[in-house]
Formats: sequence, structure tokens, C-alpha cells
Amino acid sequence: MAYVINEKCINELDGSCVDVCPVDCIYEGLTKRYINPNECIECAACLTECPVSAIVAPKDITDPIWRDDNAAFFALPLPGRDEALGDPGGSMGLGSVGVDTFLVISLADE
Repeated sequence: MAYVINEKCINELDGSCVDVCPVDCIYEGLTKRYINPNECIECAACLTECPVSAIVAPKDITDPIWRDDNAAFFALPLPGRDEALGDPGGSMGLGSVGVDTFLVISLADE
């Protein structure tokens, strides 16, 4: 199980976590970042860098909603797209995806 980013990251795209990730597995949506569960090596480098404490270690996940949301960002087609993002192999070459999951969109509208 990989690290996950929860709702505290919505509208907080600082990028400190991305800078320290040795495998480049943290991707940027429109208003939130997401950790690819297939690319994360659980090194914990990102954990202390997050300025809003939005990153949760696998052992500390008490609510699976954000684990599922992070996985959905990669496994399901995002709004306005026909195919899932999948495992691009790193966020640097991809840049901002420009869209969030349905859950994050619904919370951002509140």
C-alpha cells in the first residue's frame, strides 16, 4: 500500500513533496496532487515535506476514501477524458494533468 494525499491538499500545490520524491510518483491535478500507488516506493521522503500535513503513511490510513481517490486518479478515466491515466512512469515529463477526480471536484465546489 502506498502513501496517499488527502483533502488537506486541495488548493495547496506547494510542490515540496514532488521535489523530494526519488521516483517522481506525485502527480498534479487541477487543485490537488495524487500519489501513484503503483510507482510509490514508500520511502517517506514526501511525508515531512508537505506544508499542510496532507500526506498519510499506509499504516496511518484510517479512512480509505483518500486511498481510493488516489488510486482512481490513475485507474479510472478522469472527467473529460476517454482513458485512464495509468502509470506514466513519472510526473516530470507529464506536467499538470489539469483535472481532478470526481471526489475532489465535488469538494472544491462546496
